[in-house]
Amino acid sequence: MRTAFIRALTELARQDRRITLVTGDMGFGVVEKFAEAYPDQFLNVGVAEQNMTGVAVGMALTGRIVFTYSIGNFPTLRCLEQIRNDVCYHEANVNVVTVGGGFAYGGLGISHHATEDLAVMRALPNMVVVAPGDPVETDAATRAVALGRGPSYLRLGRAGERAVHIPPLRFELGKAIVVREGGDLTLISTGGMLERAVRVAEQLEADGTRVRVLSMHTVKPLDTEAVVRAAQDTAVVVTLEEHSAIGGLGSAVAEVLAESQIPRVRFRRLALRSAFASTVGSQDYLRDAYGLSEKAILAELRGVLAARS
Repeated sequence: MRTAFIRALTELARQDRRITLVTGDMGFGVVEKFAEAYPDQFLNVGVAEQNMTGVAVGMALTGRIVFTYSIGNFPTLRCLEQIRNDVCYHEANVNVVTVGGGFAYGGLGISHHATEDLAVMRALPNMVVVAPGDPVETDAATRAVALGRGPSYLRLGRAGERAVHIPPLRFELGKAIVVREGGDLTLISTGGMLERAVRVAEQLEADGTRVRVLSMHTVKPLDTEAVVRAAQDTAVVVTLEEHSAIGGLGSAVAEVLAESQIPRVRFRRLALRSAFASTVGSQDYLRDAYGLSEKAILAELRGVLAARS
């Protein structure tokens, strides 16, 4: 995803000199070509993420379209006060980009596990929250937030995510993408779990269960119409995210379902329990260890379907 992001941003920077990338001394294997091609549109502020955010706001208020970039929780939780008081309060055109959502930096421990970021960013006024599901969505999301006015949060995978979509992709912020049609169950995914959601749906289809897969790339504003339609059409809705069960996609969908008062809807959140990981390892290892393996997801979905009947 990060490669798709920097490619799209480089193309945008060539077309619009207002596009500016600010980094906290991170990601040079990715951003070097951008820096070399557009030195007047690139700034490394050093290991000072709070200062990075303040600088970005200053640039944005003078007319630039700014992207801040770092890994894990550094561009979000480390400088939350600056994002809230400077970026969001002033509705500054700053796009906060983090690479390594969820357990992407699993081997570096909980300081690098970005598992509460969607909840925190979603709670901030004026903030748009985007977690693309594959490189194709990442390209489209980067272009979309660059056209917007005001704050956004773009949560990316670290590397190696496979493309689920075949471009060109019809993409709109706040509008879910129907990846697979189905009438028995709706599986709503955000971020890097999309490929796993599709594989699980394919396995259930072999059992005769038709699963609708929605890529909810925008967590805020949420596509409430897609959620309500899924509940009405399938009567079983399950969310899937590499994030705490508190405050992320599952919470957002639960709020919609509760307020819509659709009768006889079964709902389940597949996410991480609210606890720090006590082990380290690769992203796939930690996903499997904390209940997000394909086997565990399949078991949960089959359990929900069995309970319905």
